Amino acid sequence: MTYLRFIVENARWLAVGFLLTLTSSYGQTYFISIFAADIRAEFGLSHGSWGAIYSIGTTASAIVMVWAGVLTDHFRVRVLAPVILTGLAVACLTMSAVPSVTLLVVVIFLLRFTGQGMTSQIAMVAMARWFQATRGRALSIASLGFAVGQAILPLIFVALMTVIGWRHSWLVAAGLSVVLIPLILWCLAQERTPQSIADSTSAVGMDGRMWKRGDLLRHWLFWLCVPLLLGPPAWGTALFFQQVHLAGIKGWSLVEYVSLYPWLTLTSVSATFLVGMAVDRFGAGRVLPLMPLPFLVGFVVISYATVPFVAGIGLMIVGLGMGMQGTVAGAFWAEHYGTRYIGSIKSAATAVMVFGSAIGPGVSGYLIDFGVPFTTQMLGYAVYFGLSSILAAMGVLRARKRLPATA
Repeated sequence: MTYLRFIVENARWLAVGFLLTLTSSYGQTYFISIFAADIRAEFGLSHGSWGAIYSIGTTASAIVMVWAGVLTDHFRVRVLAPVILTGLAVACLTMSAVPSVTLLVVVIFLLRFTGQGMTSQIAMVAMARWFQATRGRALSIASLGFAVGQAILPLIFVALMTVIGWRHSWLVAAGLSVVLIPLILWCLAQERTPQSIADSTSAVGMDGRMWKRGDLLRHWLFWLCVPLLLGPPAWGTALFFQQVHLAGIKGWSLVEYVSLYPWLTLTSVSATFLVGMAVDRFGAGRVLPLMPLPFLVGFVVISYATVPFVAGIGLMIVGLGMGMQGTVAGAFWAEHYGTRYIGSIKSAATAVMVFGSAIGPGVSGYLIDFGVPFTTQMLGYAVYFGLSSILAAMGVLRARKRLPATA
């Protein structure tokens, strides 16, 4: 089946995944961080203090995700998505009027939980459950929402802030979140795989089993993959979180720097499509250990870049890893642990990734306060990416013989 035919035949359900991942942008670091300078100035925060607030709110989100993510095993998307999108709109409204540092922690938690956490969780679990033979392609198309949001929303809202200010810009984000709800309901007038028949279409994982989350947490493969799961969200988040600082020490304006994001999106989108086909053909396990390597190379290039053009090349290389991330990770859990409990399994993995995104801003912020510029930090993060790739490769090679023949 060609990509075009696949998209046409499944347009309603693929649109749901794409729209949800796109809307998750309002809780993603690359979006929140464009307001960093205004928020720090408003509340008199240093890089370290702002990073600590962000880390606390994100860590709380990761903890709650462990339990909340299980809801995707029990509720249809058409029921759960409107509730989470309403919560995201409320979080955006609250950010537009946040009066104090204390409440800022709560708002960051709400944005990260409803946006980065649950909206993404619903989208990727739906794709993994609704599609089996074409799971890689479905996940790649849904993941395009991340890439599109990263490419256009920072540019749009940086421009918008100059006209209406940073607080009123969050009102626009709230309105866009609410507008999506009737569109989601229309697309899901008929769900592709109703929850009532989900068990009959479940795919098994290693050893022909339907793994539960407790089994996952006791299994060695999960823990060998944890460093890989942590790396891109931790240090990739830091890259976007510290974009104002990075542009400043390079001597570039923020607009000049964020204008490079479409370069990243170009390779991210290309990688998303190619990796989707690779996962369907070769399996997610074979592709997973390659995921950190573009981050490794891209971080080194950006660290040494002296002109925006070279930084753009580095971002393009990072984009390859980002294009792989959502597709490969989403397919990996279904492939190795089955789909019957994929919501609870993926919630554990998502909690690790959200926790990683809490580590990055805090660590990088305090290192900046202690005189270690982000450009120097990036070289250390590159070493981390290399080590995490090796550990994941060891794990998937050992697990390969335990996969079902259909994998």
